[in-house]
Amino acid sequence: MKAVQVVAYDEPPVLVDVPDPRITGPLDVVVKVGGAGVCRTDLHILEGQWKDKSGVVLPYTIGHENAGWVAEVGEAVRNVKVGDPVILHPLVTCGLCRACRAGDDVHCLSSAFPGIDTDGGYAEYLKTTARSVVPLDPSLEPASVAALADAGLTAYHAVAKAARALRPGDSAVVIGAGGLGHIGIQVLRALSPVEMIVVDRSPEALALAKELGADHTLIADGTETGHVLDLTGGHGAEAVLDFVGEGGAVETGVACLRRNGDYYVIGYGGDLRVPTIDIISTEINFIGNLVGSYNDLCELMVLAARNEVSLHTQRYPLTSFQTALDDLAAGAVRGRAILIP
Repeated sequence: MKAVQVVAYDEPPVLVDVPDPRITGPLDVVVKVGGAGVCRTDLHILEGQWKDKSGVVLPYTIGHENAGWVAEVGEAVRNVKVGDPVILHPLVTCGLCRACRAGDDVHCLSSAFPGIDTDGGYAEYLKTTARSVVPLDPSLEPASVAALADAGLTAYHAVAKAARALRPGDSAVVIGAGGLGHIGIQVLRALSPVEMIVVDRSPEALALAKELGADHTLIADGTETGHVLDLTGGHGAEAVLDFVGEGGAVETGVACLRRNGDYYVIGYGGDLRVPTIDIISTEINFIGNLVGSYNDLCELMVLAARNEVSLHTQRYPLTSFQTALDDLAAGAVRGRAILIP
């Protein structure tokens, strides 16, 4: 089969022929890839940022946002059958450790992460397990939801945490209305009656945010903090959801937070530098977010089937993977880029 592989860091990936994945265990599932999301993490992988953290051996196939159709199953698989459309939870988990048994499988003690530390979905086929496949509603096309497997799941995981703490009349600031942020905006609107304030540098992204349910939109031009304080009676927002995590977003977000507020770190790339006296004197909370659980993904697919969450996508054939990566790096992708084998 054809697959896009990393052969060396700081060099372009290459399209090569590799063996088709094979069933080797009773719970294995081989999926014919219908769509693979192109994520900014893929750019960081190619730059070598994940080299020491993942420990992966090169060459390997990238791509960690995947959906498609079941092509083959192991003898013990009962939850899906050949031909079923599925989206893949990004982790392959053991099901036996304490985290898995608690439904917190994102923290599985012996997981694999296809596309990060093992072969992923920039390919025609991908092997996963029965624990990782989520059947899709017939109304959903794999290519249309593929990026929800990671970008959407990450956004849902964070927003669902925030929604459980927010009350009617509260305010939430969403920083970033791009690939992750535009999903988070939809999830927040679906799960909470909160007054939503969206901040972004792009007028186009803010226009989309308004369409998706934002109550207020603010251009990130240095004056946004003052506007947030005006909108919240001078107190700041109960929650800030930061889908950017760099380029001044953190400083802005902290300044927009009220006393005892919650700051959800979702985007990454920058540094979090806050005087500890500011943290204890106001009792503000910083909450990290890593992907999401299998149950989170199932819940997100319910919202997708109800058309309460949808992806804005740009599609590329698998052979145009470099164009997709270049467009993403240049900021030329509206929503999410999807590779179609």
